Amino acid sequence: MTSAARQLYLFYREGFRSMVIGRTLWKIIIIKLFILFAVLKFFFFPNYLKENFSTDRDRAGHVLENLTVSPPSR
Repeated sequence: MTSAARQLYLFYREGFRSMVIGRTLWKIIIIKLFILFAVLKFFFFPNYLKENFSTDRDRAGHVLENLTVSPPSR
């Protein structure tokens, strides 16, 4: 590592080690992110393709059709 990069790494490492309240806040942030992305996904983002198409070929066709459709002209 270069001297500047090493000093920057040591600066942040020591900062995170000496945090007291910061550790608790980071734990709260991680728990909230887990709830947002893992738990709420099941309630608000159903698997549309799996529910509406029976085979992988049908799913791929639907995705390809929606990706290649040109927008309506004005």
